[in-house]
Amino acid sequence: MPGIQVSNELTAERRGFDVGVVFAFLAIYLLWGTTFFAIRIAVHQVPPLFAAGVRMFLAGSILLGFMRLRGAVRPTRLEWRNLALMGSLMFVLDYGALFWAEKYIPSGIAAVLSATVPLMTIAFEIFLFRMQPFRWSLVAAVLLGFCGVGVLLLPDPHQKLALLPCVVTLLGTAGWCLGTVLSRKLTLPKSRPVTAGGSMMIGGAVLLLLSGAFGELRPWPHVTRSAALALAYLILFGSLLAFTAYVWLLGRMPASTVASYAYVNPVVAVALGYFAAGEPLTAHVVAGAALVLVSVYLILRRARKPATA
Repeated sequence: MPGIQVSNELTAERRGFDVGVVFAFLAIYLLWGTTFFAIRIAVHQVPPLFAAGVRMFLAGSILLGFMRLRGAVRPTRLEWRNLALMGSLMFVLDYGALFWAEKYIPSGIAAVLSATVPLMTIAFEIFLFRMQPFRWSLVAAVLLGFCGVGVLLLPDPHQKLALLPCVVTLLGTAGWCLGTVLSRKLTLPKSRPVTAGGSMMIGGAVLLLLSGAFGELRPWPHVTRSAALALAYLILFGSLLAFTAYVWLLGRMPASTVASYAYVNPVVAVALGYFAAGEPLTAHVVAGAALVLVSVYLILRRARKPATA
């Protein structure tokens, strides 16, 4: 019967959509969560700025080239300039700091520190750019998260944690957040993949230049098989596949829901670092991570209310 056939088609389409959403969330939850461990493998065998530059430049070039083949409009001169600013903040500063820091701190710790993105973004929007009204509930959530960072960095007799790489990771994360907030005020390409590909490509090129300036290319780095596999994983799964899933979800789900990866990725990274690399899981790590993740949850929960309304 025609009515039953149409109903079955709609049900199948709905099921296909639900399955797509599930797999997309699994991609940004698991793939982005595992990239911290892949970075750890790469930077212990090749120079960090070189590794970060290779990842960003190749991933950005592939993504931008793919979008150009699909007929995406070429960025204007003004848009290229803004993409260069975004690439410097979000990829040179953030990923350059993260790759360097993971030579000295566990990947799980780096993931928890990087999870402060929602905290810093809200802080920038409230106090620096006045893009959000002052609300005690948000400020309290931000302070709770930074208390978690403080607990994480307290002296721990069971784990000697290098303080400078942790601070550098936080500064790099602040660069990502600043670039995120500024991107809402800048003239950028209408296509999100073009914006991401262009900024990644420029950021990767700058990272490679910095790698040469700091002497990482003298002699030319010897890329071992495990380091090459880690970089390939970061480019293919971390940058291209997971980012495509992220953009796809943003077109179908509230941004605050998609942002839930921020409190799932650290759990994946800490667990993987503990079971696969024997990274210590101390009471400080658990308590600090718990405070940060509760803070992120409260911020995203608060952000979800107006989006739902």
